[in-house]
Amino acid sequence: MDKNELTKKIENFAPLYLAEEWDVSGWIVDVQDKPQVQKVMICLTVTDDVVQQAKNMNCDMIVSHHPLFCVPFEYRDINIYCAHTNLDRAQGGTTDELIKILDLNNFIVKSDEDSFVRYVECQFDVRAFTEKLCRISKNVRVVNNKNVQQIYKIAFCSGSGSEFIQEAVENGADAFVTGDIKFHTAIESPVVLFDIGHFESEIPVLKVFSKLLFSEVQTVFANERSPFKSV
Repeated sequence: MDKNELTKKIENFAPLYLAEEWDVSGWIVDVQDKPQVQKVMICLTVTDDVVQQAKNMNCDMIVSHHPLFCVPFEYRDINIYCAHTNLDRAQGGTTDELIKILDLNNFIVKSDEDSFVRYVECQFDVRAFTEKLCRISKNVRVVNNKNVQQIYKIAFCSGSGSEFIQEAVENGADAFVTGDIKFHTAIESPVVLFDIGHFESEIPVLKVFSKLLFSEVQTVFANERSPFKSV
Protein backbone atom coordinates (compact mmCIF):
# COMPACT_ATOMS: atom_id res chain seq x y z
CA MET A 1 0.00 0.00 0.00
CA ASP A 2 1.11 3.55 -0.65
CA LYS A 3 2.68 4.86 2.55
CA ASN A 4 0.91 8.21 2.31
CA GLU A 5 -2.45 6.46 2.27
CA LEU A 6 -1.40 4.74 5.50
CA THR A 7 -0.47 7.99 7.17
CA LYS A 8 -3.80 9.51 6.10
CA LYS A 9 -5.52 6.86 8.22
CA ILE A 10 -3.52 7.96 11.23
CA GLU A 11 -4.04 11.67 10.54
CA ASN A 12 -7.79 11.21 10.08
CA PHE A 13 -7.83 9.77 13.60
CA ALA A 14 -5.27 12.18 15.10
CA PRO A 15 -5.13 15.32 12.92
CA LEU A 16 -1.78 17.06 12.80
CA TYR A 17 -3.36 20.39 13.76
CA LEU A 18 -3.78 18.96 17.26
CA ALA A 19 -0.01 18.70 17.70
CA GLU A 20 1.84 21.24 19.83
CA GLU A 21 3.88 23.85 17.93
CA TRP A 22 7.18 22.46 19.26
CA ASP A 23 6.29 18.91 18.25
CA VAL A 24 7.47 17.13 15.11
CA SER A 25 4.58 14.74 14.58
CA GLY A 26 4.37 13.40 11.05
CA TRP A 27 7.13 12.16 8.78
CA ILE A 28 10.48 11.73 10.49
CA VAL A 29 12.14 9.84 7.62
CA ASP A 30 10.46 9.78 4.21
CA VAL A 31 12.49 7.51 1.93
CA GLN A 32 11.60 8.73 -1.54
CA ASP A 33 12.43 5.51 -3.37
CA LYS A 34 10.33 3.38 -0.97
CA PRO A 35 6.73 4.54 -1.51
CA GLN A 36 5.07 1.16 -0.99
CA VAL A 37 4.61 -0.49 2.39
CA GLN A 38 3.66 -4.07 3.16
CA LYS A 39 4.86 -4.47 6.75
CA VAL A 40 4.93 -1.89 9.55
CA MET A 41 6.65 -2.05 12.93
CA ILE A 42 4.75 -0.21 15.65
CA CYS A 43 6.66 1.16 18.63
CA LEU A 44 6.55 3.69 21.41
CA THR A 45 10.09 4.98 20.85
CA VAL A 46 12.46 4.68 17.89
CA THR A 47 15.82 3.42 19.16
CA ASP A 48 18.80 1.65 17.61
CA ASP A 49 17.35 -1.63 18.81
CA VAL A 50 13.90 -0.95 17.35
CA VAL A 51 15.34 0.06 13.98
CA GLN A 52 17.38 -3.14 13.90
CA GLN A 53 14.30 -5.18 14.84
CA ALA A 54 12.39 -3.57 11.97
CA LYS A 55 15.15 -4.35 9.48
CA ASN A 56 15.52 -7.93 10.76
CA MET A 57 11.77 -8.46 10.28
CA ASN A 58 11.77 -6.91 6.79
CA CYS A 59 9.53 -4.00 7.75
CA ASP A 60 9.16 -1.21 5.22
CA MET A 61 8.14 1.37 7.79
CA ILE A 62 8.18 2.24 11.49
CA VAL A 63 5.25 4.03 13.14
CA SER A 64 6.03 5.43 16.58
CA HIS A 65 4.39 7.55 19.24
CA HIS A 66 7.50 9.45 20.31
CA PRO A 67 9.19 11.68 17.73
CA LEU A 68 12.86 12.02 16.87
CA PHE A 69 14.25 15.53 17.05
CA CYS A 70 17.59 14.37 15.67
CA VAL A 71 17.71 11.51 13.18
CA PRO A 72 20.85 9.33 13.15
CA PHE A 73 22.26 8.66 9.70
CA GLU A 74 21.73 4.91 10.01
CA TYR A 75 17.96 5.43 10.38
CA ARG A 76 17.61 7.18 7.06
CA ASP A 77 17.01 4.12 4.90
CA ILE A 78 13.67 3.17 6.47
CA ASN A 79 10.41 5.13 6.51
CA ILE A 80 9.61 6.49 9.98
CA TYR A 81 6.41 8.28 10.93
CA CYS A 82 5.18 9.41 14.36
CA ALA A 83 1.99 10.66 15.96
CA HIS A 84 2.84 12.33 19.24
CA THR A 85 0.92 15.19 20.87
CA ASN A 86 -1.78 14.98 18.20
CA LEU A 87 -2.42 11.39 19.33
CA ASP A 88 -2.35 12.50 22.97
CA ARG A 89 -5.11 15.02 22.29
CA ALA A 90 -7.24 12.97 19.89
CA GLN A 91 -10.43 11.37 21.12
CA GLY A 92 -9.64 7.68 21.61
CA GLY A 93 -5.92 8.45 21.78
CA THR A 94 -3.19 7.92 24.35
CA THR A 95 -4.95 8.84 27.59
CA ASP A 96 -8.32 7.48 26.50
CA GLU A 97 -6.72 4.12 25.76
CA LEU A 98 -5.19 4.05 29.26
CA ILE A 99 -8.61 4.70 30.79
CA LYS A 100 -10.06 1.97 28.58
CA ILE A 101 -7.64 -0.73 29.73
CA LEU A 102 -8.39 0.23 33.33
CA ASP A 103 -12.04 -0.55 32.54
CA LEU A 104 -13.14 2.99 33.41
CA ASN A 105 -14.39 4.00 29.98
CA ASN A 106 -18.02 4.15 31.10
CA PHE A 107 -17.14 6.74 33.76
CA ILE A 108 -15.23 9.23 31.63
CA VAL A 109 -16.47 12.80 31.70
CA LYS A 110 -16.96 14.18 28.19
CA SER A 111 -13.95 16.33 27.38
CA ASP A 112 -12.73 18.67 24.67
CA GLU A 113 -10.33 17.12 22.15
CA ASP A 114 -8.05 20.14 22.61
CA SER A 115 -7.22 18.98 26.14
CA PHE A 116 -4.50 16.53 27.12
CA VAL A 117 -6.36 15.68 30.34
CA ARG A 118 -9.31 13.34 30.73
CA TYR A 119 -11.54 12.99 33.81
CA VAL A 120 -13.30 10.01 35.34
CA GLU A 121 -15.98 10.34 38.01
CA CYS A 122 -16.05 7.16 40.04
CA GLN A 123 -15.63 6.55 43.78
CA PHE A 124 -12.55 4.58 44.80
CA ASP A 125 -10.74 3.77 47.99
CA VAL A 126 -7.18 5.02 47.42
CA ARG A 127 -5.68 1.64 48.26
CA ALA A 128 -8.08 -0.21 45.94
CA PHE A 129 -7.35 2.18 43.08
CA THR A 130 -3.62 1.79 43.66
CA GLU A 131 -4.01 -1.98 43.37
CA LYS A 132 -5.91 -1.48 40.12
CA LEU A 133 -3.05 0.56 38.70
CA CYS A 134 -0.52 -2.04 39.85
CA ARG A 135 -2.12 -4.51 37.43
CA ILE A 136 -0.83 -2.49 34.49
CA SER A 137 2.39 -1.10 35.99
CA LYS A 138 5.07 -2.50 38.26
CA ASN A 139 6.35 1.01 38.95
CA VAL A 140 3.42 2.72 40.65
CA ARG A 141 4.33 5.53 43.06
CA VAL A 142 1.68 7.25 45.19
CA VAL A 143 1.72 10.75 46.70
CA ASN A 144 -0.97 11.36 49.30
CA ASN A 145 0.06 14.45 51.26
CA LYS A 146 -3.35 14.88 52.92
CA ASN A 147 -3.91 11.21 53.73
CA VAL A 148 -7.02 11.05 51.56
CA GLN A 149 -8.97 7.80 51.83
CA GLN A 150 -11.61 8.17 49.11
CA ILE A 151 -11.32 9.73 45.65
CA TYR A 152 -14.23 10.74 43.45
CA LYS A 153 -12.91 12.53 40.37
CA ILE A 154 -9.68 11.31 38.80
CA ALA A 155 -7.70 13.19 36.17
CA PHE A 156 -5.59 11.23 33.68
CA CYS A 157 -2.76 12.32 31.43
CA SER A 158 -0.55 9.65 29.88
CA GLY A 159 3.17 10.32 29.61
CA SER A 160 4.62 13.30 31.44
CA GLY A 161 1.62 15.31 32.57
CA SER A 162 2.53 16.90 35.89
CA GLU A 163 2.23 20.39 34.34
CA PHE A 164 -1.53 19.82 34.29
CA ILE A 165 -1.98 19.17 38.02
CA GLN A 166 -3.25 22.69 38.70
CA GLU A 167 -5.67 22.43 35.78
CA ALA A 168 -6.95 19.16 37.24
CA VAL A 169 -7.44 20.78 40.64
CA GLU A 170 -9.36 23.68 39.08
CA ASN A 171 -11.61 21.14 37.36
CA GLY A 172 -12.47 19.46 40.65
CA ALA A 173 -10.19 16.42 40.50
CA ASP A 174 -9.00 14.96 43.79
CA ALA A 175 -6.53 12.57 42.15
CA PHE A 176 -4.24 12.61 39.12
CA VAL A 177 -2.72 9.71 37.17
CA THR A 178 0.34 10.35 35.00
CA GLY A 179 4.09 9.62 34.81
CA ASP A 180 7.42 11.36 35.44
CA ILE A 181 6.42 13.21 38.61
CA LYS A 182 9.35 15.09 40.18
CA PHE A 183 10.12 15.47 43.88
CA HIS A 184 9.07 19.10 44.38
CA THR A 185 5.93 18.59 42.32
CA ALA A 186 5.04 15.67 44.56
CA ILE A 187 5.74 17.43 47.83
CA GLU A 188 3.60 20.42 46.85
CA SER A 189 0.66 18.51 45.38
CA PRO A 190 -2.78 19.31 46.86
CA VAL A 191 -4.26 16.12 45.37
CA VAL A 192 -3.42 12.43 45.37
CA LEU A 193 -0.88 11.64 42.67
CA PHE A 194 -0.33 8.28 41.00
CA ASP A 195 2.88 8.05 38.98
CA ILE A 196 2.56 4.83 36.97
CA GLY A 197 5.57 5.46 34.74
CA HIS A 198 5.85 7.21 31.39
CA PHE A 199 6.29 3.96 29.47
CA GLU A 200 3.48 2.11 31.23
CA SER A 201 1.00 4.94 30.75
CA GLU A 202 1.61 5.20 27.00
CA ILE A 203 2.33 1.68 25.77
CA PRO A 204 -1.41 0.80 25.51
CA VAL A 205 -1.84 3.31 22.66
CA LEU A 206 0.13 1.11 20.28
CA LYS A 207 -3.03 -0.99 19.90
CA VAL A 208 -4.67 2.07 18.36
CA PHE A 209 -2.03 2.20 15.62
CA SER A 210 -2.53 -1.50 14.94
CA LYS A 211 -6.31 -1.14 14.66
CA LEU A 212 -5.92 1.75 12.24
CA LEU A 213 -3.49 -0.06 9.94
CA PHE A 214 -4.01 -3.82 10.21
CA SER A 215 -6.61 -4.05 7.45
CA GLU A 216 -4.18 -2.54 4.95
CA VAL A 217 -0.75 -3.90 5.91
CA GLN A 218 0.86 -6.42 8.20
CA THR A 219 1.69 -4.88 11.57
CA VAL A 220 4.13 -6.11 14.20
CA PHE A 221 4.94 -4.68 17.62
CA ALA A 222 8.50 -3.85 18.57
CA ASN A 223 9.93 -5.62 21.60
CA GLU A 224 10.15 -2.71 24.05
CA ARG A 225 10.36 -2.33 27.80
CA SER A 226 10.65 0.46 30.32
CA PRO A 227 14.25 1.51 31.04
CA PHE A 228 13.37 1.43 34.76
CA LYS A 229 13.37 -1.83 36.72
CA SER A 230 11.92 -2.55 40.14
CA VAL A 231 14.45 -4.08 42.54
